[in-house]
Amino acid sequence: MSVTQQYLLDTHRARQHGEPGPPAPGRNDWRVARELRDHRRFRAVVAGRLARGRTREALGRWLRGRPRAGG
Repeated sequence: MSVTQQYLLDTHRARQHGEPGPPAPGRNDWRVARELRDHRRFRAVVAGRLARGRTREALGRWLRGRPRAGG
């Protein structure tokens, strides 16, 4: 069953029971992604790590540790 079919089925069931329908698929994707990012930053701060720039810093450490080509 596709996401659209499930959405239509849930909407139909909600109408039969007089309940509000579910949100459309993909409607809150950005909000969920933002909340996930904020939660990861929070967990990093609680663990005593940097909340921002960790990927760039790790990539910089990895690149500095590699020997240069032709040098």
